[in-house]
Amino acid sequence: MINAKLMQMVINASNDGIVVAEREGEDKPLIYVNPAFERMTGYTPDEILYQDCRFLQAGDRDQPALMAIREALDHDGACREILRNYRKDGTPFWNELSLSTVYNEADKQTYFVGVQKDVTTQVKAQQRVAQLEAQVAQLKARLAAVEARSAINKLQ
Repeated sequence: MINAKLMQMVINASNDGIVVAEREGEDKPLIYVNPAFERMTGYTPDEILYQDCRFLQAGDRDQPALMAIREALDHDGACREILRNYRKDGTPFWNELSLSTVYNEADKQTYFVGVQKDVTTQVKAQQRVAQLEAQVAQLKARLAAVEARSAINKLQ
């Protein structure tokens, strides 16, 4: 069994943000964040502990991923979603959240653990590819129209 000191060193060394929230209560307050979470968001533990994670969405709470996360929190607590969050300075970033439930010895749900990965670069690349694909489709449609006019002109 891994000792507590080594476990803490491992969690602190993670490049992904790790948060722990209480299961009980409507707000599911945070009780732990690792240093990677601090670097990712700009928030210190003193600023955010004992709050829920909604502060990360600022006013951007109509995201479909948030509904899936709420559903998971109300039931088994397991999900993986990509959502838009905001750093302390207001800068948006895309966060891939992997949420899991922690059970105690009596097999009762007691905590949630969230592992957060900043996937902004990947999401922006996917958005750019989608834009380029749309532009290619438009160009193909224009080309088809030009070719059709050209074929009609040749027949005349």
